[in-house]
Amino acid sequence: MTITAAADGSALGNPGPNGWAWYIDDDRWAAGGSPHGTNNQGELQAVLELLRATAGTDEKLVIECDSRYVIDSVTKWMPGWKRRGWRKSDGGPVLNRDLLEGIDEAIRGRDVSFTWVKGHAGHPLNEAADERANAAAKAYQQKQEPRRGPGFASAVDGGAALAGAMAVTSSSPRAAVAPAPATPATQSLWAEASDLLDGLGDAEIAQPVTLKVSLTGDEHARLRDRAQAQDISLEQALRRLI
Repeated sequence: MTITAAADGSALGNPGPNGWAWYIDDDRWAAGGSPHGTNNQGELQAVLELLRATAGTDEKLVIECDSRYVIDSVTKWMPGWKRRGWRKSDGGPVLNRDLLEGIDEAIRGRDVSFTWVKGHAGHPLNEAADERANAAAKAYQQKQEPRRGPGFASAVDGGAALAGAMAVTSSSPRAAVAPAPATPATQSLWAEASDLLDGLGDAEIAQPVTLKVSLTGDEHARLRDRAQAQDISLEQALRRLI
């Protein structure tokens, strides 16, 4: 069987609040974004998230994109960039290298092809992905949590598994910490880190405690978006929330 999906991105202001989305059907789609980014970053993120979401299937994946930049980057230019140490032919650094490296890793060993479609031309999958990516960008513009969608039910969420296995060192003197309740999907993560850390400096410093935090796929997506917006690692973002 073949899975056909659309991947699209949106940016309000370009750069500005941006969104990404991939769409297979009404039961299998996802969206997200960040407070600041470009349209190209949203397009690439959509492809990367689609590849990650469908990593648990060995079916052929056809990705519809209305961005020739994305398709050419992955299918034409990336091999040369890699040979030159992620440098363009003029010696300049490749833009969006982190996303392209993620796609390069996620696509390895899989049967994936790209199809260009004209945007805003009535292609059903593309229109659905565009609508969701734009809605996510608008949500970030309004500092609201975007609709993230049901995801891909049979996917192996490698990102969530990685976050769940991540060991976090805490300065709390307690021997063990009970897990916090899951964050509701409608709750925003826009609190300042300094607000969340108030009072922790008053505690007596003891030996570090290692914690393992299990996150749902939706929780991991929100944490990843926060980390990307602040240009920090997942672990650093999680530390700031403790």
